[in-house]
Amino acid sequence: MDSFSLSTFILCYALLPFLSFSQTSPPFSQSIFPPFNASHSYYNDNSDTFLVSTNGTYKASLTKPYSTFSAFYLCIIHKASNTIIWSANRNMPISVTSSLLFTINGLSIIDDSNKVVWSTPLLNSPVAALQLLETGNLILVDAENVSLWQSFDYPTDTLVIGQRLYVGKSLVSAVSESNSSEGGYTLAVTSEDMVMQWKGQTYAKLSMDTEAYKNSNSPVSYMEMNSTSLHLVGGDGVQVVVQVLLVPSDTKIAKLGNEGVFRINNMDVNNMVADFAMPVDTCQVPFTCGKMGLCTNQTCICPSGFSHKELNNNGCVTKQVLEETISLPSACTARGNVSEFNSSTFYVEMQNGIDYFVNHFTEPVKYGVHLSLCQNLCSQNCSCPGIFHKNSSGSCYLLDYNLGSFVLNSDAQGGPLGYIKAFLNVSTEHKKHSFPMSALVVIIMLSGLFMIITMVVLVIIWLRKKRPTGVNLDRWDSSSSAELEMISIPGLPRRFNNEELVAATENFKSQIGSGGFGTVYKGTILDNTVVAVKKITSLGDRGKMEFCAETATIGSIHHVNLVKLRGFCIHRRQCFLVYEYMNRGSLEKILFGNDPVLEWPKRYEIALGMARGLAYLHSGCEPKIIHCDIKPENILLHDDLQVKIADFGLAKLLYDEKSKLLTTLRGTRGYLAPEWLTSCGITDRTDVYSYGMVLLELVRGSRNCLFQSSGNENGEGNGPSFSSTNSELQVIYFPPIALEMHKLKRYMELADPRLEGHVRSEEVEKLVKVALCCVHVVPTLRPSMSNVVAMLEGRLPVGEPRIEALEFLQLYGGKLNEASRKLRGRDSVVEEEVRSLMAEELTYL
Repeated sequence: MDSFSLSTFILCYALLPFLSFSQTSPPFSQSIFPPFNASHSYYNDNSDTFLVSTNGTYKASLTKPYSTFSAFYLCIIHKASNTIIWSANRNMPISVTSSLLFTINGLSIIDDSNKVVWSTPLLNSPVAALQLLETGNLILVDAENVSLWQSFDYPTDTLVIGQRLYVGKSLVSAVSESNSSEGGYTLAVTSEDMVMQWKGQTYAKLSMDTEAYKNSNSPVSYMEMNSTSLHLVGGDGVQVVVQVLLVPSDTKIAKLGNEGVFRINNMDVNNMVADFAMPVDTCQVPFTCGKMGLCTNQTCICPSGFSHKELNNNGCVTKQVLEETISLPSACTARGNVSEFNSSTFYVEMQNGIDYFVNHFTEPVKYGVHLSLCQNLCSQNCSCPGIFHKNSSGSCYLLDYNLGSFVLNSDAQGGPLGYIKAFLNVSTEHKKHSFPMSALVVIIMLSGLFMIITMVVLVIIWLRKKRPTGVNLDRWDSSSSAELEMISIPGLPRRFNNEELVAATENFKSQIGSGGFGTVYKGTILDNTVVAVKKITSLGDRGKMEFCAETATIGSIHHVNLVKLRGFCIHRRQCFLVYEYMNRGSLEKILFGNDPVLEWPKRYEIALGMARGLAYLHSGCEPKIIHCDIKPENILLHDDLQVKIADFGLAKLLYDEKSKLLTTLRGTRGYLAPEWLTSCGITDRTDVYSYGMVLLELVRGSRNCLFQSSGNENGEGNGPSFSSTNSELQVIYFPPIALEMHKLKRYMELADPRLEGHVRSEEVEKLVKVALCCVHVVPTLRPSMSNVVAMLEGRLPVGEPRIEALEFLQLYGGKLNEASRKLRGRDSVVEEEVRSLMAEELTYL
């Protein structure tokens, strides 16, 4: 029997059980195979289940969980407790005649009009099977049983044992017990803690719970629950940072309820019993008593001077509002704060002992200020409904427009006092009768004259300003500092003034780096924190509001593998970004410089940290962020070589059009994906290519492109070496060498020779294979960064590089040598000229 027939026989024999099983009627046990199409009405005997786990613990169903509504959902259900642990279309229910479609392209839900309501994302390989694991995880696998998608990566409001909630992921509560759509409460994992929030405002942290034990200050990577505890795990996957001990049980279900309480229940015989709740006191939940309601001893009342707004106790308002003598702030309009700058604004003082949840989880916006200044800050902000002010320290807290409930707390005596902003309502009838008619005539005449003068002035200004369009630098000069202070954008970090940064950097004395986005200086701010100050060199056609909006996006991103933005500064036409300082410098300095050789375990940690940071940017942020400039210079390291990615978000911050970005980023040659030089669109897979190139350099310990003269015998080095003007310049291009060694399975020959064999062979092979998969010439063949993380962590098998998609590397290597030979005999040659020729040759590929 020839080899082809033998392999075909083995494959058929292996698939025989699955092929025969797929012909049975639903529900299927553990797996179903494409094509598969069904609706709720498809099933017999009123059964809505189409898939069950191996031991029958979980089932996948098209079900109607609420008897009062004809709304159907694709759900995974814990059978014994009838608890929904995951729903695909929680925000878009379907009718009884809608259908579930499973093909080799993935899973989708189709409504009555043949419109896709929900579907799995674009996958890297054709799907071979849909499986429901005994853990409750619904997964799609390819023909090699490699996971392509899993429901555990898309949590709703529930966690089960073994399911990890990574940094950047969150649970979102339902609207109510009869509406599974996303509500106002979230539970998120950050690099420091697990936090619970209501409309973006924190009201509980796991580390502050009375049952929690904090074991370490290490950065958090994910939260997980097992049979005995709930814990936050550090980036190494071993260190438990925070832990809550639970009653031992093999079945636990954790859920963020629609009322804002996170509960963990155990299975006891056939019932679920409570094990842990956070927060225990429901008065600490922000909206327990509605807007401005007062919660005391689990009872809702209105604060003194306030009355119920509606009969259903949906919050409180001041009695004057009911009497229509005053009004409370409404939502911001396009005109901003105009309506709030008037003499009718005043503040209603709340009774002593009233506390608010935000005061325990946020810092005051100002310290050491008088009550009147605190109130002025609120008056200038249309989204501010009130303040809390502490006389003893002058601390000023501004409340968010999404105002929740207050709590009556005897311990709050001596704490900050609350004030609610309000406006006087002046009677229109009173205005009409009290205003003299003669004065009205004079005002009308003066108003007409003023309008004529104004129109003339505006026409003159328009004629003077009529000129060719370009970068509007006046946008940066015409706005005063006071106007910038009024900019209120959620997530906007601290604003430094120019004097602070000049003092911190000793007038920008110590330069520690530079690049396409700007120059970086080391500084020390007033609290003795060392920072890195980046002076932005080009802002394109940006105004202050646009700059602040993009800065807010960057500032709101927090991940253990991303450099934290501490603040910003706008001074005239110059902008600065203030980052946390990374004292070990860049990977470029440590890997290619004169530092001691970077040991292999640290290199692997760096590879994993880089992947986690990029995965968060691509799939953990909303909106998604494409870095566009991944290179060793933008990989920074801290004391223990903890890796953090720098300059993320700057591509979008500084440039609006892709054409501008392309021109600028050609300066970082060697890491740009081929699609930069074609008409193809830039996607997150562009970052994947750059990551793969950096990964190869991490394995080899040197640049992918080495320049040396023919007289340089050692064959190593990190830059050009020219022994004589008549030497022939040689280019050593590492990626095609890695490809050749992969074909020969000789991975150890690719490792940094300075390590003298002190490497883990299986990890070298893994990094090389992952790197080659990342640099496939076709973007869709590259893995996502989430899958790269899973491969490096061992949760997914390592992909096999496709040789035909990597042959361009050998072609490119040949072009580089051809380009280098053009410089033979030139005594004034420099590396930049070589790189320029490299870029020219790449455009022909």
